[in-house]
Amino acid sequence: MSKHPYQILIGPLLTERATAAQGLTEPKYSFKVRVDSNKVEIRKAIERAFKVKVVKVNTVLNKGKVKRLRMGQPEGKRPDWKKAVVTLAEGQTINLI
Repeated sequence: MSKHPYQILIGPLLTERATAAQGLTEPKYSFKVRVDSNKVEIRKAIERAFKVKVVKVNTVLNKGKVKRLRMGQPEGKRPDWKKAVVTLAEGQTINLI
């Protein structure tokens, strides 16, 4: 059973570093994805959602930060999250704005 693309893709990452990679000859786009998704699912979701050809998918699992609230309170933890950097075929773009 295949998942809907928006069950895998949480949203784009629009940071300064991520947007600088969009104008290269190999355009790269960064997305926040579900932690349990794999590279094949991410590739299929991007191709179905944006109608582009994906050349390569790189992923990184980011651990959530430990945060202190107030004195006497227990520490809290932000959730872990996964980032996918998707390389598109030359000449293809995604309009994220």
